[in-house]
Amino acid sequence: MSTLAPLRLLHEPWNASEGNHSNATARAGSVWCQGLDIPNELFLALGLVSLVENLLVVAAILKNRNLHSPTYYFICCLAVSDMLVSISNLAETFFLLLLKHGLLVVRASVVHHMDNVIDLLICISVVSSLSFLGVIAVDRYITIFYALRYHSIMTLQRAVVTMASVWLASTISSTVFVTYYHNNAILFCLIGFFLFMLVLMLVLYIHMFALARHHLRSISSQQKQPTIYCSSSLKGAVTLTILLGVLFICWGPFFFCLILIITCPNNPFCTCFFSYFNLFHILIICNSLIDPLIYAFRSRELRRTLREVMLCSW
Repeated sequence: MSTLAPLRLLHEPWNASEGNHSNATARAGSVWCQGLDIPNELFLALGLVSLVENLLVVAAILKNRNLHSPTYYFICCLAVSDMLVSISNLAETFFLLLLKHGLLVVRASVVHHMDNVIDLLICISVVSSLSFLGVIAVDRYITIFYALRYHSIMTLQRAVVTMASVWLASTISSTVFVTYYHNNAILFCLIGFFLFMLVLMLVLYIHMFALARHHLRSISSQQKQPTIYCSSSLKGAVTLTILLGVLFICWGPFFFCLILIITCPNNPFCTCFFSYFNLFHILIICNSLIDPLIYAFRSRELRRTLREVMLCSW
């Protein structure tokens, strides 16, 4: 998406200019290492669609009192995280289009500050997205295995404290990351966080699916309603597993890039992989675009409310 694309660490030093890119391509010696030329208009269109979708999810959760629960509040925060990706992408694309058509002339310092803001938004988005997926996984785990005590464990006050803590921690850690992005220790921390959250969620989901049938049989022998409630929670776990898979597919290449930056920044194969940053950027945007579709498809209540919001029947 040009050399002004966000996440500078993927553009320095191998893609800081067209000359560097050409040299890298020559070293790789393959037509596959020429990357993809994706028009800015495509980024703009995807960003707009993603932003509208996530706004609808937030509006639907705020509108329907039946969705005023810790689980849906966490999903709402996840939608806000996706909105940050869309907003940063729209701001960057709009900025690039103005520069491309000569409608805006700015100093290098302004471009640098703009880059910092975009980097910060994207970093906050990925850290908060991973955090809220982990929080939602724990919430689903409690719902399934501690169904009768769920409301006493996951109170509204605890949910609010959890959400505030995640946003605060995401903002502070992202600020540190953007400030010291050249330090390999920072990259190791980000990669480690990504792997830790993946392992945590996988362990929780495997445990949920392995013991869910036994748990359902145990509760069904006592009373009927908890069985229905637990079945619904299991469906929610399936939804979150899909979300986890989408996140891994869409963000995995980016974190693989971080690993290559640390291990082999000048290797021809690694340089070839870096040239596809535009594709990785598209995947990141697609993650924020796909998540709302999963919410609407898997939740009947949210799907109904989304329909009402779209028809403006407030």
